[in-house]
Amino acid sequence: MKLSNKHMTKGFTLVELLVVIAIIAALAAMATPVIMKQQKKAAATTAVSNAKQVFLLMVEFDQDFGAFPNDQTAAADTDLTGYTGKSNDYLGQFIAGGYTSSEEIFYAKAGSPTAGTPDNNIKTKSEILKAGECGFAYVVNLSTSNNTGLPLLCAPMANETKFKPDPYDGKCVVLRIDGAVKQYRLKKTDDTANVGGGITLFETDVWTDTLADVPTGTDAPKVVLPK
Repeated sequence: MKLSNKHMTKGFTLVELLVVIAIIAALAAMATPVIMKQQKKAAATTAVSNAKQVFLLMVEFDQDFGAFPNDQTAAADTDLTGYTGKSNDYLGQFIAGGYTSSEEIFYAKAGSPTAGTPDNNIKTKSEILKAGECGFAYVVNLSTSNNTGLPLLCAPMANETKFKPDPYDGKCVVLRIDGAVKQYRLKKTDDTANVGGGITLFETDVWTDTLADVPTGTDAPKVVLPK
C-alpha cells in the first residue's frame, strides 16, 4: 500500500522557523541604522533645497524694501502689518506680501519645537505658517548690503546659538546672505556649528566683528526661533 503525497509532505520544524525568524531579525537590526542615516540625510537635503528657494524670495523682497523681512518692513506695508515675533511671522511676510503661496519651502524637519507639516492653507493670518509649519530660525535685521557670509536661515536650532544634533546626522543647514547653503558639522561637546578654523557660527567675537557695519540696540541682528 502506497502512502499518498499528502502524507509524505514535510513542513518546517519549530526549530527551523525560529532560525529563519532570528536571521530576519538580525538582518533588520543591521539595516535599521543605515536606513535611519539615509532618512536624516534626506531631511537635510530637503532643508537645503527649501533654503535655496527662500533665498530667491529674500532677494526680491530686499529689492522692494531695502531689507529682508523685519519690524520696519512690516510697518511700511499694510499687507505685512503684524507679521513680527517668531521666524514664522517674519517669513510669513513673503506669503502675506504675495511673493509666494507655498508654505512648504519654509519647512525644515525637526526645526520647529511643535510637531506639524505645512498644509498650504494661507486664507487667514492665523493660518499662515502657523506653529509647526516653519522649521527655520531666522536672523532678523539684515539685508544684501551686509557681510555676505552672515547667516539668514538656520536649522534645526535648539536655541539662539546651538543646534539639534540628531535630525540631520550631526550637521546643520545654514543659508547665508550670498545665497550659499552650507551644511556645517556640529561640535559634539556643545552642539554649536563648526564653520572651520575652530570657529563656531555664532561665536561672540566673530559675530560682533562681522556685524560691525550694522546698527546696534533694538535694530541689531538677532536669531529668531520658529514656533
